[in-house]
Amino acid sequence: MRDSVAQGLVRFDASGGIEPGLAERWIVIDDGRSLIFRLRDTVWSDGRPVVAADVVRQLKRAVGSDSRNALLPYLTAIDEIVAMTPQVIEVRLSRPRPDLLKLFAQPELGITAPGSGEGSGPFRIDEATASSVLLRPVADPADEDDARPEGPKPQELVRLRAERASVAILRFAQRRSDLVEGGTFLDWPLIGVSEVPPANIRLDPAAGLFGLLVSRRDGFLSTRDNRSAIALAIDRALVTSAFSDGWAPTDTILPETLDSASPPAQPDWSSVPDSERLAMAQARVVTYRRTAPEPLVLRIALPSGPGATLLYGQIAAGIARLGIGAERVAIDDPTAHLRLIDRVAPYDSARWYLRAACQPCALPIAQLIAGIRVAPDVATRASMLAQADSALTADVAYIPLARPLRWSLVAQRLSQWTPNTRAFHPLNRLRPDPK
Repeated sequence: MRDSVAQGLVRFDASGGIEPGLAERWIVIDDGRSLIFRLRDTVWSDGRPVVAADVVRQLKRAVGSDSRNALLPYLTAIDEIVAMTPQVIEVRLSRPRPDLLKLFAQPELGITAPGSGEGSGPFRIDEATASSVLLRPVADPADEDDARPEGPKPQELVRLRAERASVAILRFAQRRSDLVEGGTFLDWPLIGVSEVPPANIRLDPAAGLFGLLVSRRDGFLSTRDNRSAIALAIDRALVTSAFSDGWAPTDTILPETLDSASPPAQPDWSSVPDSERLAMAQARVVTYRRTAPEPLVLRIALPSGPGATLLYGQIAAGIARLGIGAERVAIDDPTAHLRLIDRVAPYDSARWYLRAACQPCALPIAQLIAGIRVAPDVATRASMLAQADSALTADVAYIPLARPLRWSLVAQRLSQWTPNTRAFHPLNRLRPDPK
């Protein structure tokens, strides 16, 4: 809803790319250390014009040290935000950040009018109840053809609901809604027992992390060989195929090169055939198993939901082949040995992946990842990212399983719905242009 009613300087389009928001155009100068945005002519809901001073004030709060913005750790390169004229904003950086523009498109950096909490669109709240919000599209004052005196047509209005997946799926199956967004692996099994036609089930090629963080590095998990044995024992192809043939497994932290100087680092066993991986895993833990004083049980922290139950069964079966037991615990259990992470990356930087996967990791690697933030130039940053990726992969602080599973249910009339790596679909980019 925030993305729909409070756009930022820029916003995501249907394919996950960048399109104008409050800014109609922008340039990057000074070797990537300055971004200059020119605001388009637009107004708030009360008719007041949008001016640079209002936008700057909110952006400064969003990137301030006392902000609750979840993106704050990735905005530290911002040195200053200034209003150069009533229509021009400059964002000055302490170091080059080629990926910063995509952070400005996140809903967390959406801009609202001073004192009202309402943004500039592309929708405005028409009515709100305890169970839903009705959104009305905003006419673009710069577009004379959009100034229709009769207002938007009924099919252009959007009623937005937040509800349990089971209710949303049933509503869609009964043709009482056109779209279900935000589906994850947790609720995927519900699709299989629903009456939703396969043509309406869509998967996004989401980029992010889906795997197990080694949250305790003592006892059995204190050695790299034992941690890698767990990674070897889990059959990723079985894990993903238990959900969907369209869900691809992975054994790397990075999905692609991104802004690193090298392709994603491969674990030392990546070239070993699947048929030989179990024997390698068993060989790595044989010494520990001989000296273990009692049966070993690893606690696996997972959220609640049918998908998590299915995932737990696959993980437990894998490590059982090493003679190791498993116990499922709550996702926030502090005693967990392995903890699931399931997050879509907010932007295309290797640092986000490495920082999220190092929870915890060896201290020298954590220091290297922290140092990437203050790299003096793009080339040095890329080299440090490659080094950290290689070191973190070798440390086995994180066990990759797959890309995040993100699904939607989409009515055929929403012909502009486009799969993308953000798994993010703006509500104003679902239907063909009514004009």
